[in-house]
Amino acid sequence: MAAAFAVNTACETCPVKDSAACAVLTEEERDALAAAGRTRTLKRGEMLFAAGDENAACATLVSGALKVSAIDRDGNEQILALVHPSGFIGELFAPFAHHDVVALTESRLCTFARADINQAIDLYPSLARALLRRSQEDLLATRSLLELNATADAEARLAALIHDFAVAASHSSCHLASEFELPLTRGEIANMLGLTIETVSRKLGEIEEAGAILRKGKRGIELIDPALLQALSGRQAAQA
Repeated sequence: MAAAFAVNTACETCPVKDSAACAVLTEEERDALAAAGRTRTLKRGEMLFAAGDENAACATLVSGALKVSAIDRDGNEQILALVHPSGFIGELFAPFAHHDVVALTESRLCTFARADINQAIDLYPSLARALLRRSQEDLLATRSLLELNATADAEARLAALIHDFAVAASHSSCHLASEFELPLTRGEIANMLGLTIETVSRKLGEIEEAGAILRKGKRGIELIDPALLQALSGRQAAQA
């Protein structure tokens, strides 16, 4: 089934208007940028673009979750990064996409042709700075994941991933979300953290037994003790 497209809705109703890169623009500038974009909805498993696509679109994730992945020589997928709401996707200075970007859940995006984003960067220096800052944050997050997988034990890896999902699901930088859905299957979590599915299942149970979380249904998580989860994960507490 083809992905759904529509003309962008008003920026005033956008749930990530205050956290996306375009938040630095004035109302008039945002409206002008939005006029060049389209809203796109992806179902779980649908691809935004594939490695090798030329002139792949750029996008801001409005809702849902995406994975950035690569396929190795043996045909195995490696999940390299996750994209959460307000995240920016797109390689502005490359002739083609280097990785697959796939929806983990039903996801809504604000998409732009690369030429339109490049023009906006020329017109609005504040947007260029915001995108540069976001790219640096994404790079640091990737390095953090690599360090975590190289040095932390299985429990810390899983707790850190749950912590990061709680951060992404929160509407405030001051605290973690109290309830959220895991966008990854246990197999995808195992893939991303370099663990087996059995280890993920066992450690998830141990984190619950410790009192940090309560599982609800297949993927629901209720955060019972944020401080304990942070201690298990090694992540820093949310800043007020």
